[in-house]
Amino acid sequence: MSNWNSYSSSLLRYSDLGFSLDLSLMELPSGFYANMDGKIQKAFKDIEALEAGEIANPDEERMVGHYWLRNADLAPNEEIKAQITEPLAQLKDFAAKVHSGEITAPNGSLFNTLLIVGIGGSALGPQLVTEAIGKDSKLDTFYFDNTDPQGADNVIEKIGDQLATTIVVVISKSGGTAETRNGMLEAKAAFESKGLNFAKQTCAVTGEGSKLYNYATEQGFLTTFPMEDWVGGRTSVMSTVGLVPMALQGLDIDQFLAGAAAMDEKTRVQEVTANAGMQLALAWYNEGNGKGEKDMVVLPYKDSLVLFSKYLQQLVMESLGKELDLDGNTVNQGIAVYGNKGSTDQHAYVQQLRDGVHNFFTTFIEVRQGRAGKSIEVEEGATSSDFLQGFLRGTRKALFQSGRRSVTLSIEEVTPFNLGMLIGLFERAVSYYASLVNINAYHQPGVEAGKKAAAAFLDLLKEVRGSLCDKGQTADEISGTLGTDAEDVYHCLTHLASNGGAKIEQGASPAEDSFSL
Repeated sequence: MSNWNSYSSSLLRYSDLGFSLDLSLMELPSGFYANMDGKIQKAFKDIEALEAGEIANPDEERMVGHYWLRNADLAPNEEIKAQITEPLAQLKDFAAKVHSGEITAPNGSLFNTLLIVGIGGSALGPQLVTEAIGKDSKLDTFYFDNTDPQGADNVIEKIGDQLATTIVVVISKSGGTAETRNGMLEAKAAFESKGLNFAKQTCAVTGEGSKLYNYATEQGFLTTFPMEDWVGGRTSVMSTVGLVPMALQGLDIDQFLAGAAAMDEKTRVQEVTANAGMQLALAWYNEGNGKGEKDMVVLPYKDSLVLFSKYLQQLVMESLGKELDLDGNTVNQGIAVYGNKGSTDQHAYVQQLRDGVHNFFTTFIEVRQGRAGKSIEVEEGATSSDFLQGFLRGTRKALFQSGRRSVTLSIEEVTPFNLGMLIGLFERAVSYYASLVNINAYHQPGVEAGKKAAAAFLDLLKEVRGSLCDKGQTADEISGTLGTDAEDVYHCLTHLASNGGAKIEQGASPAEDSFSL
């Protein structure tokens, strides 16, 4: 069969949504869907159970309900339905009061700037939304999304004189996430250095009764918005985590949710040839032999979607990167995700994609409309948009000619509805794929292990700091006193020396370096 025939017969189109999925260059083998039928039927049943409220995260004994966020009628009981609808009304009302001036900065001026403090899904989702559809935002928007003090200083410098009219949203479910707590305290210090009352310009998105909730109450924050335990960070953009910033920016929340809900409906259909989410998951499965043997390179051909690959990196890799399957077998599952945007990558790593190591497949995202208005011709008979389409089609074909497979997703333009639709599609594909390979997509023991290791380092850092004196000591000497690993002690010492907490005299090797107060 020629590729034209393959394309024409296999293209999945949702004409009412302006969406299409092209798997013609993934070369799925004949009979693949039939051979996978047992796993497919199990995946359909698994996602039905998930949406019905089955415990999905046994580590925390919680349900996973991001599908309910865009259709509260799906919630398993009235209490959870209210946990969706009531905060939605609350955050819309709060944002309207901020925009109208009923809620103002302490100096009486309208808020004109937004600072979001979070990490992981609590920052990445809102960042994607800001970049993709926030060009007409009512507020200039900035982020603290790390515990890098220089990064915080740079953001505060960019905000400049607008700090007095900046509203802050601190986002942390538990309130115990160190990076977010640190960001909040850095922001508070910056506000107070300008004589500003941080609490009177700040609201929190957090779990009721959490450390952040209690802190916000004690400090007198403007308000708090709930974050429920059945919302995971990487799927939280349609909860208060994403919607509070969206509302404050004046973006179309209802259309964003409607786009995801529309894709949910399409990908609930238990017919593979009509289900884009299942088709995508099956394409991943086939290309990686059900073991994640190929990376996913994400290339959106639109500047506003530059963060989409980064967003998918968390959604896919945190969900699918698991050591054990549901039966306790060691499987080391996952799909590595990276990317940037087209056609930027024509001048970056496409050379390796075509001619180098063949350890990937590509996901192209096509946005059909070049711009809203009329375009100039950059050369006779061709616009910039024509070139962008040419680079997409040319790269796609060149990769295929070298045996590199690809998926192409197409939407008409980047709107709140279409962004919600794309996010909804990948959330569904992740759920299906996890079932196909028999893993739990909704816990993250590796992340927790990293947090515990970081906490242990911080405890050791305090001990090392307390062991320093005026006399120079080596890492071996201090580790002998503390009864711990010399290399860990050495890294503590070099950190202290680089940040004014110790002096270093370098020897011939790290073992001979000497540290003192």
